[in-house]
Amino acid sequence: MIWLSLVLMLIVGITLGLLGSGGSILTLPILIYVTQLDPVTATSYTLFIIGMSALIGSIKNVISGFVDFKIVVYFGVPSLISVYLTRYFILPSLPEVLIQIDGFDISKDLFLILLLAFLMVIAAVSMIRKRKNMLEKDKLNSNLSFLIIFIQGIVVGFITGFVGAGGGFLIIPALVNFCQLPIKKAIATSLAIIAINASIGFIGDWNKGVILDYLLLMYFSISALIGTFIGFILSKSFNESQLKIIFGWFVLIMGVFIFVKELFF
Repeated sequence: MIWLSLVLMLIVGITLGLLGSGGSILTLPILIYVTQLDPVTATSYTLFIIGMSALIGSIKNVISGFVDFKIVVYFGVPSLISVYLTRYFILPSLPEVLIQIDGFDISKDLFLILLLAFLMVIAAVSMIRKRKNMLEKDKLNSNLSFLIIFIQGIVVGFITGFVGAGGGFLIIPALVNFCQLPIKKAIATSLAIIAINASIGFIGDWNKGVILDYLLLMYFSISALIGTFIGFILSKSFNESQLKIIFGWFVLIMGVFIFVKELFF
């Protein structure tokens, strides 16, 4: 199963390199269902793997001049504060059994998995649906409300902290729609924000003394990094809109699969 996990991590890296998002919402199911880690521990692995891959990608994008540092600050700062507080305070304080309905218990692990599946379905629909307003624009809208960006950052940080997802599938549409960033700049800026969020989230876990297999973590991270570089190379040859649709359907199928497996089997 470890070799299969490594191959799948390579695919995660390729996805992150191609689209600037999606890697994290694939990593967690892989670690849970293939590597067979418990959901809470799997989120720690996910934060490190995605954070490392996004960080390397961000360095490349900074050199290329695609990262909008102003947006990184307005979006990233509230986001990283939110993700740290979520990982350090909220998640550990949740009881093992969250809800009891007529003898049916919804545990913390089940809740995290179902929340991830729900977010995957939303992300998939967002990717599949053609967005007429996702056009390339070079300047920020003068009527832009940075309060909205601030709130978006808090929400994305909460999601990142809760399910270990980097939030790129939420960040990119927000940057394009609210910040009027060109799609390439939105992807590059998203990677920078993901790198910050995931790193802060993992540091929170590390401070709490979460026990991890660091050798296994290194193998997964190297595989994802290699995939990220492959994704960068492939991105020069593929049509981005087609890739988003294909990836969207893939994520939708995975999200539905998780719902069905966890609720009925």
